[in-house]
Amino acid sequence: MVPSFLSLSFSSLGLWASGLILVLGFLKLIRLLLRRQMLAKAMDNFPGPPTHWLFGHALEIQETGSLDKVVSWAHQFPYAHPLWFGQFIGFLNIYEPDYAKAVYSCGDPKAPDVYDFFLQWIGRGLLVLEGPKWLQHRKLLTPGFHYDVLKPYVAVFTESTRIMLDKWEEKAREGKSFDIFCDVGHMALNTLMKCTFGRGDTGLGHSRDSSYYLAVSDLTLLMQQRLVSFQYHNDFIYWLTPHGHRFLRACQVAHDHTDQVIRERKAALQDEKVRKKIQNRRHLDFLDILLGARDEDDIKLSDADLRAEVDTFMFEGHDTTTSGISWFLYCMALYPEHQHRCREEVREILGDQDSFQWDDLGKMTYLTMCIKESFRLYPPVPQVYRQLSKPVTFVDGRSLPAGSLISMHIYALHRNSAVWPDPEVFDPLRFSTENASKRHPFAFMPFSAGPRNCIGQQFAMSEMKVVTAMCLLHFEFSLDPSRLPIKMPQLVLRSKNGFHLHLKPLGPGSGN
Repeated sequence: MVPSFLSLSFSSLGLWASGLILVLGFLKLIRLLLRRQMLAKAMDNFPGPPTHWLFGHALEIQETGSLDKVVSWAHQFPYAHPLWFGQFIGFLNIYEPDYAKAVYSCGDPKAPDVYDFFLQWIGRGLLVLEGPKWLQHRKLLTPGFHYDVLKPYVAVFTESTRIMLDKWEEKAREGKSFDIFCDVGHMALNTLMKCTFGRGDTGLGHSRDSSYYLAVSDLTLLMQQRLVSFQYHNDFIYWLTPHGHRFLRACQVAHDHTDQVIRERKAALQDEKVRKKIQNRRHLDFLDILLGARDEDDIKLSDADLRAEVDTFMFEGHDTTTSGISWFLYCMALYPEHQHRCREEVREILGDQDSFQWDDLGKMTYLTMCIKESFRLYPPVPQVYRQLSKPVTFVDGRSLPAGSLISMHIYALHRNSAVWPDPEVFDPLRFSTENASKRHPFAFMPFSAGPRNCIGQQFAMSEMKVVTAMCLLHFEFSLDPSRLPIKMPQLVLRSKNGFHLHLKPLGPGSGN
């Protein structure tokens, strides 16, 4: 039997705990209300669409067709308008080149209200770092994306693409349309594993690598789901849900894989023979470059920094490339005249060669213009977010104070009729040298812009050219009118119902 004084003390403890939780909750609410007041006051001079009393614009943003809804708002509210995710997170949504220049030329940090969700997986890598540490990492990583490093990757892109094309040969024999998205995603991740760790799969035979592939795929999906689910925005609540448990398990698998590969590579580099063999390899992988990186003070990356940068590279380079390739092939199916012209160009460039070489990529003029036009209409990352570190005054005289949140709506910018005549028309000649030279430098931002632009954009463009050129040499792509893709913005621009295309094999004479 419990003594009465113990019952009283337990009861008092429970009351104290309840009281403390209520006080902390109240203080959190006050903090949120004060921040909301600050954000709302900052955007007083910017009219916008009406908001729901509880959800803000969130319900409309989650609906099918939300991207084109924002484009219609852009016509109604030139330059920018407020965009509320619930009642406490408010962004100034911008989609005009001079506004983009005012924000993106300054190198302000990413908005923590969005990008803090990424920390559990990718840690504090280049995507979320700011200040001197961001600059240090940027300098250390830049050599890893130099042309001399990228050149040998053409063979890696080719090998991974051939595996995907072999799968498509089998599927195309059935004479039915099929969804290309998963196969493109598998190919993109396989390529990244080869370029990052020096290994990939030829069928995901290695159990550890297979687990890592599944974990990365799971994590990108879970992060996308969390971003649009407001009940998951609070960390304490999220980690208690099955969704949060699944995310943590996948994080552990990804981290264990990366840590083990880093340990094994470091141990191998202690052996002089192995070190010389790695240095004399056909190409260095991303991990080799990170392990050898030193700043001007001869300081190298810590193990935590190594893991963060590897995980960041895997995250940023996977779904974005998958989205870009999938939407490009959809555009080729939708516009067969451009598909034909691209195919003729790459056939002529390939000639009697077995495969493309680095120097061939610069000759793919029309293919590159078509890739850029598909990026304009279907940017892989349709929306990015920043937090102002200092006040900004825009071209029309309106301003925002430091601490304000910015949403750069790349999709709406790329369809801004004040910048792009007939914005819904697929016209690759927009990107001819002559036309591009006349355009505002911040009118086209598929890889962001300014000092914090995408460090891997040359890697991504090189991969896009090799993969799409090989696809067009092997297959003729056409639409399935009954299953056209439905745009779905998440972290990247996906299709709600996949990318169902008909593929017609072009035979052995089409190139390898």
